[in-house]
Amino acid sequence: MLHYISPAPLTFDTIDRILKEHLQLALSEESKKLICDCKNYLDQKIAASGKPLYGITTGFGSLCKINISPKDLSQLQANLVMSHACSIGTPIEPVIVKLMLLLKAHALSLGKSGVQLATVERIIDMFNHDVLPVVRELGSLGASGDLAPLANLFLPLINEGEVYYKGEIRPAAEVNAELNWSPVTLGAKEGLALLNGTQFMSSHAVYALLKAFNLIKYADIIGAISLDAYDGRIDPFLPQIHAARPHPGQIETARNIRTLLKGSEFQKKDKTRVQDPYSFRCMPQVHGASKDTIMYVASVVEREINSVTDNPTIFMEDDMIISGGNFHGEPLAMVLDFLSIAVAELGSISERRTYRLISGDRGNIPEFLVANPGLNSGFMIPQYAAAAIVSQNKQLCTPCCVDSIPSSNEQEDHVSMGGNAATKTIKVIKNTERILAIELMNAAQAIDLQRPLKTSPYLEDFLEEFRKIVPFNQSDRVMYKDIDAATNFLKYGDFKNFEE
Repeated sequence: MLHYISPAPLTFDTIDRILKEHLQLALSEESKKLICDCKNYLDQKIAASGKPLYGITTGFGSLCKINISPKDLSQLQANLVMSHACSIGTPIEPVIVKLMLLLKAHALSLGKSGVQLATVERIIDMFNHDVLPVVRELGSLGASGDLAPLANLFLPLINEGEVYYKGEIRPAAEVNAELNWSPVTLGAKEGLALLNGTQFMSSHAVYALLKAFNLIKYADIIGAISLDAYDGRIDPFLPQIHAARPHPGQIETARNIRTLLKGSEFQKKDKTRVQDPYSFRCMPQVHGASKDTIMYVASVVEREINSVTDNPTIFMEDDMIISGGNFHGEPLAMVLDFLSIAVAELGSISERRTYRLISGDRGNIPEFLVANPGLNSGFMIPQYAAAAIVSQNKQLCTPCCVDSIPSSNEQEDHVSMGGNAATKTIKVIKNTERILAIELMNAAQAIDLQRPLKTSPYLEDFLEEFRKIVPFNQSDRVMYKDIDAATNFLKYGDFKNFEE
């Protein structure tokens, strides 16, 4: 099946579908016309203009004062890609590279960048054939766009760099030859159009949000299981209290917990305590705040991925080529830092629930959730692991966007550090997934230790699926395997909507 790239906005649902259903891309006729018209306009402007045009007939950054001969304009663009390909360190995940290709193709299809149609079509070919350039996580300042990683992304266009192809990392020139793809001869401004832009940051943001949308669902499900296992009260989730403080995420979380626990035998028991710890009764306030933050971040990121962020920008309708700063990553850097904090808080409160479940302070479940404690350590050390991960998340949540180191001879004297915000956010997302998986292990164990009592029908189905992956812990066994299995359960599980 095909997805046609057009000026119509990309949505998270569309992107998720493209990835999950392995859709192929193609340019719509409207986008082809926009690209070709813009390229023709630029060529005419270069031929007619007696004035220097930044990055088109001049050098880059602080070298913008140097004019370039017309015969060297193509070499200028190739040199730009080669010299800027300085992303280093650990390669980023291929799925994020694929997102970078998709988002760049979409941005160029809006017809304000002055690129050749053949260049955009080659980017789409790379996406469709899973020829995914090796891009590394370090090197972007998130200011003149994501210069270094985007340069690595587009090295294969000029027969340079390396790519993932059919499960191997191979020289791009070899794969191009195998597919009968000739190197692209970059036209005026094309290198700059490819390298300027925020697609490294925004692809990480999209990937992180797609994961976060799942994590906020699982946080409520797992929190509800823990509440029942802890013999917690439903009162703090009743609608009246949340109507008195009507934050949308708070109201949604309370409603979710009530729905998830509908029909639970645990909730029909008489409660001996009048209050639960904050990690249980304040789930609506904490999960809700994270939900509201994630939705705000999503609104900013969706606007960004449908924007033109290279420079200069071409406005044919106004007969203008404007050198501005749409490549600056500040909008993304700030919300990525915010997203990290929101997701980390889901992990922080989750670890506290895990601790309560193993503490033995309720008497309904044994200390460390195991029979014969002493001989068995039970679930003592998974909580250690969760605590260590929570601590790392706190360190990672130091904001990146408040830092700036000038570059390009002070021409670029304020940068966003959004590239670092992007890569650390992925680490926080993965860490939080593991923390929630550890809570699920503990909560499932605590429920099973109180059989024949049953939680709600929905949660019983959920736990039945989980027990196919992670069995009940009768006595001590190797635990990291269970943690990995539980994490994969959250990563790849597909469950019916509990609101149905």
